[in-house]
Amino acid sequence: MSTVADRYAEIQELGIEVLGISTDSPYVHKVWDEEEISHMVDGGVPYVLGSDAGGRLGELFEVYDEEGGVDVRGSFIIDPDGVLQAFEVLSPAVGRNVDEVLRQIQGYQMNRKTNGAEAAPAGWTPGKQTLKPSDELIGNVWKTWKVDEAR
Repeated sequence: MSTVADRYAEIQELGIEVLGISTDSPYVHKVWDEEEISHMVDGGVPYVLGSDAGGRLGELFEVYDEEGGVDVRGSFIIDPDGVLQAFEVLSPAVGRNVDEVLRQIQGYQMNRKTNGAEAAPAGWTPGKQTLKPSDELIGNVWKTWKVDEAR
């Protein structure tokens, strides 16, 4: 949460909205923001924190832990049409990588902007070579794209 809060302006520049959802109440969110996040990021959490009391949204996204009564940590990329494009669910032992989420969003945006004419290969970052999906590309990716180009 703190890394997303810290990079929120950058995220908004991409035209993205962030929602932080948990089974905690709005009161717990307020205390968490005031007593924890605001000490790590000036101004605290700048995006909406929503309460999934009872885990209904977590059940829909299949991240609700009924025994623990909590939603497991996850990141979900939903496109402007409401279609889930990507998701990542992690146990508490490992935090999310905002750089990777941003890279994925930029890849989906590039693909959408080109109406599917360009796709982001593994490790792609903005400005790097894209792939141009076609029947001719099938079995010939190796002629167009090299693994070391993603580094």
